[in-house]
Amino acid sequence: MKDLDFAHSPVWRLVISLSIPTCLSQAVNVLYAVVDRMFIGHMPVDGAIALAGVGVAAPVTSLISSFAVLFGLGGAPLMAMREGHGDHEEAVKVEGIGFALIIIASLVTTPLCLILRRPLLSLFGSSVTTLPYALEYLTWYVIGTPFALISTGMNSYLTSQGRSRRAMCAVITGAVLNIALDPLFIYVFGMGVKGAALATVISQAVSAIVTVTGLLGPSTTIPLRLARPEGLLSWKITKLGLSPFLIIATDSLLMILLNTVLQLKGGPGLGDMLVTASTIIQSYHMLVMNPLGGITGGSQGLISYSYGSGDVSRVKAAYLRVQVLATLYTIIMMALAWTAGDLFIALFTQDGDVAALTGHYLKVFTAMIIPLSLQYNNVDTFTALGKPSASLPLSLFRKAVFTISLLTIPLFASDPGAAFWAEPVSDIIAAAVSTTTMSILLPRILTRRKESGLSI
Repeated sequence: MKDLDFAHSPVWRLVISLSIPTCLSQAVNVLYAVVDRMFIGHMPVDGAIALAGVGVAAPVTSLISSFAVLFGLGGAPLMAMREGHGDHEEAVKVEGIGFALIIIASLVTTPLCLILRRPLLSLFGSSVTTLPYALEYLTWYVIGTPFALISTGMNSYLTSQGRSRRAMCAVITGAVLNIALDPLFIYVFGMGVKGAALATVISQAVSAIVTVTGLLGPSTTIPLRLARPEGLLSWKITKLGLSPFLIIATDSLLMILLNTVLQLKGGPGLGDMLVTASTIIQSYHMLVMNPLGGITGGSQGLISYSYGSGDVSRVKAAYLRVQVLATLYTIIMMALAWTAGDLFIALFTQDGDVAALTGHYLKVFTAMIIPLSLQYNNVDTFTALGKPSASLPLSLFRKAVFTISLLTIPLFASDPGAAFWAEPVSDIIAAAVSTTTMSILLPRILTRRKESGLSI
């Protein structure tokens, strides 16, 4: 690879060069949502209700974006694995098919979401008060679906070629533009939540252009060439991307379920306050989870390449070094949540009651994010090794534990916000199960790789 030599450079240097820029890219990417919510929350008169409305729409926008992950994180490791195995033409084909699948997904998703947006928002916990804001934000956001999917999905192919700096540049360019456009559209032009969504669409369009031109440039090792989707390769890309896809897609659905439970448990008045608190907490949680996914996912290309080339010692070395970075990051983010959470909450609301409520449940929600770093690293490593049979059940297991906890804990607790405890319960259980699974399966997978040909 031209930017980074996956075959010979020291593993620590490669992991840092891949994971840190990808972590920063994801942190900046979160700003799309966080900055929107921050400016919306400070809108005069109706800021708190508008923020709750955008919070209801947010899981739907995340669900849309998950299709970029399906064909991005599904195809990028497969591309790197083929390149590591010395099959360059096949790597080019994988990238081209991945691009085609992303375009098809955007063409299907956009009209579908426009047609179903009102019943979806009503189903997903929007009250009569918050529905107009959620509807307005989602309508304008959905129009930019192709840009969102291309910028996010194809960014993974840049990173998996060792071009993490260009990938980071694409994300930062869009995020900075979004920060500049948000106050202009929301306040100066008086467009409210519609302005926030429009700023995001324009910014994602610019990010998509920077990403695609990077894949077309002369320094690209695996140039982007649009290819007709083939049955076998399309299935392999989809199968490999199912685990990260379901992580994001079901996260969206579970956040919708969380908001619904909070709305029902809290009632008409307190319910809207709890959903507003949930929106702010989810914003912080995104600052934890997305960059964490950047750390564990950023080095997937290195692990896939090393596995494809048969260098199993570099696979193990990369896995352990990624875990060190992921653990350090979650320690820092948990400490910030517990000691400086009020400063973060103040970015969204000046309502003292909402702030106090949010501060309490933020500590609950982030109580087990340190062990969760193990879950993320284990699942992403199995994906990088082309083992969805391991990564997919582990992803689904955590979601199952969260769902069961979310539906049962509030039944036995008088606290109207007891549903927030579902997150730490699922985090610690999932981490224990995935780590046990990794310790058993990884030695077997690497032993088989040494004894046989490429297995995907």
